Formats: sequence, C-alpha cells, structure tokens
Amino acid sequence: MYDVIIIGGGVAGAASARELSRYKVNACVLEKEEDVCCGTSKANSAIVHAGYDAQTGSLMAKLNVRGNEMMEQLSKDLDFPFKRTGSLVICLNEEDMPGLQALYDRGVANGVKDLQILNREQVLEMEPNIVDNVYAALYAPTAGIVCPFNLNIALAENAYENGVDFKFNTEVQNIRKTEEGWALETNQGVYETKYVVNAAGVYADKFHNMVSEKKIHITPRRGDYCLLDKTAGNHVSRTIFALPTKYGKGVLVTPTVHGNLLVGPTAIDIDDKEGTSTTREGLDELITKAGQNVKNLPMRQVITSFAGLRAHEDGHEFLIGELEDAKGFVDCAGIESPGLTSCPAIGEMVADILKEKMGLEEKENFIATRKGILDPDTLTKEERAELIQKEPAYGNIICRCEMITEGEIIDAIRRPLGAKSLDGVKRRTRAGMGRCQSGFCSPRTMEILAREWGVSMSDITKTGGESRLVVGTNKDTL
Repeated sequence: MYDVIIIGGGVAGAASARELSRYKVNACVLEKEEDVCCGTSKANSAIVHAGYDAQTGSLMAKLNVRGNEMMEQLSKDLDFPFKRTGSLVICLNEEDMPGLQALYDRGVANGVKDLQILNREQVLEMEPNIVDNVYAALYAPTAGIVCPFNLNIALAENAYENGVDFKFNTEVQNIRKTEEGWALETNQGVYETKYVVNAAGVYADKFHNMVSEKKIHITPRRGDYCLLDKTAGNHVSRTIFALPTKYGKGVLVTPTVHGNLLVGPTAIDIDDKEGTSTTREGLDELITKAGQNVKNLPMRQVITSFAGLRAHEDGHEFLIGELEDAKGFVDCAGIESPGLTSCPAIGEMVADILKEKMGLEEKENFIATRKGILDPDTLTKEERAELIQKEPAYGNIICRCEMITEGEIIDAIRRPLGAKSLDGVKRRTRAGMGRCQSGFCSPRTMEILAREWGVSMSDITKTGGESRLVVGTNKDTL
C-alpha cells in the first residue's frame, strides 16, 4: 500500500514526485515505457516561455510565470542545461499591431517582467536574419531554452534519491475504488494506494473518465519539427515566434542549449495517441511558415525530423486538483504548452494539494541537489588529463559527432534510474544526436550497454519493448 502513486514519468509526473519527496510519504511513479521522458516530454520545442500567451487569471498563466521564475535556480540545483536567451514575437504588418499589443498587455497583466515592443530597426539590429519586411516585435527577455531530457531525468533522479519508487514497463489498465483508496490494475499486477496523481499526458482523460462522472477529452495535437546541424546554430540567437493563432504559438525558430537550430512545430489534431510519425505535408508546412519570419534558413543542414504530441484539453487549460466525485484522485491533466516551462510550479502545486489533504510533514534529510553526468569538455586540459589517467574510459571517444566518451555512457547507465536502451543513453549523454544520427556510435554504445547490463547484444533495444536492433542471429555468438 503506497500513500501516493503517480501515473506517468514525464516532466509533470517527475516534478510532482520530486516535490512530494520533500515530505515523509511512501510514493511511487508508474511508467508504461522503459524510462522516464518517453512521451510528450521528449519531443517538444524545449522553450521556457515568458508567460504572455495564456489568458490572464488562468492556471496556465499563473504556473507559466511561476515555473519560469523557478527554472534558473532549479537548473543550478539539479545540474541541467538552461539559458535565458529571450524571445521575439514577429509582427509583419501594421494592421496586426493590435494583436501584438494585446500580447504585451496580457503579459504585463500576467506578471511577465521587462516586456518591450520593438520597432523594425531594433528588431533587425537584435536579429539580422529576421525577414526584411518585419514591422515590429514583442521582446521578452525572461524567455529561455532548456534541455527537456535532462530536466525530466534530473527531476526523476532527485525524486528517486529522496525515496520515491519508480516502476517501469508498468502500464495502468484499470483503476477501481477500494475502502482504503485506489487499486491500480497493471500489466505487472495490482498496486494499491491512498491517493492517485494522474499525470498521464495524452492518456490523462482515459484515467480521469474511469473514476469521474464529469468527463474530459484530450486531443493528441501532433507537432512536426526539423533539427538542424550545429553549423546552423547561430542563425538566430533568440527564440523567434510568429503571432499566435487559436492553434498555439505557431512555427518557431530557436537555438537549442546544445548549439543546434530547431524549427517547428506544426499543430495537427489527430486521433492516435501514439501517432508520432512525421508527414511530408507537415514538414513542408513548417518550412514554409518558418521562412515567413526568418530569412535564409539553411534547411539543407537538417539532420533529423521528428514529431511530438501535445495533450490538448478541450478547454485549453491545465486541470490540476482533487476530483469532487472521486476523493483521493488528483488530476494533473491537459499539460500542453507551456507545460515544460510550468513543470516546476506544477510539481509544487500537486505536492501542496497532497500535503494539505494528507497532513504531510517535511523531511529533515531532503536532498535538494543532484549532480549530472560529468562533461569532460568543462574541465581544463590538466584536469581532463588527470581524469583520463584515473578513469581511462573518459579518454575513449564513442560518439564522434558530439564527442561523447565511454566514461559518460557508463555513468548514464550506472547512475540512479540508469539508461537501459540506446535512446536512454542518447537522452542522457547526446551520444547519437549529432550529424550522423548514431550511424557510427550505435554499435559501440550497444556493446557498452550489453556489457554493463550483462546481457546479449540482441537484448539491447532502441527504446524498450520489442524495439530490438539485432535480430535473426544466434545469441550465443554475440
């Protein structure tokens, strides 16, 4: 019997687990995939939004601004990449100025600091690759960029270090009320708990509707992206948005914390909650729309394309709170953009709800910090030489594109909630994310995974489940 079970190991679930781990509570995260950060949280724009988009007074607006304020200190505490680069919303015509002014006014009302409306000359001085016919732009210096993988993983690792259990490959199939709380029927057996936190992303409506008469509906909204090589990383230095529409913030162009350039997303409503395939039409659309705001985009430098799903709730609002007709069941649903930005504040809010409901006491020994994987590039030449002498694996380059060493990959596997698959290593170290997209390093990474886990190469998967990379061979020969 757990005190709290959280369904879902994305940023909302991991942030809730981390904040809950401040208290004396027996908590567990159930994740249907083989790792954290396998759903919406792994495929998004990686933007820390300033907070001028959401409607004033909404939970989205409140948690966006609060999450933005928390992100910098959190990145220091948990050691993940974050940069406060600023953003520009581009206005191309004088007749669209009322829309830009409305964004500014909403941002001020939401508590966003230091917003400015810039004229054409100011915009082009700031970003020379903005289209020549720009008329004005909204500048938000508090916006930023983050590594969504490392944010999610850092939150989960810190929660685990503070006593939260994580159960992977554990899919919740049914939820029923019991005398003491809830029974969660999974493919790995039944888990019992006093409280449930529903942080299941695009599946959150499924679990909500199992226990409540007041139904909700979440639409998977697919967004296609193109990722460009690091040679294109300086094309813009801030996140460049178009004026938003009813479908969201439109196609953006942004640098990433690792030096690439990201273009996307589209916004296409679909029925398939696993529908993350890109389409030619979607990619053509985002390339066309991105070019309306940023000129000379070097699209020949695209190294990969991908798609992610946003959990769009019909009311376009975060749904966070205990259900009136299902006591002990706490929704954390409808977490679409700006969900990544808001996740520290979402976790804080969920933990506060449970603290009040359960009368939780704070721990005296809460571990507030976490150290990420050592990056040898951050060391001096002398320090690196000393490290390699002590640990020769840090002198063995496995991923040539990103210059990732065997030592970093071993750390990714051995650390708390360590990587079990090729994608698990990639999200933790970037091995395989470079120009060749793991064409060179994947066999070497698989060898290390097999050695560290004591299994055959044919047991290593791309991303868990049946996604094996070596098939049709005799295991004994590998």
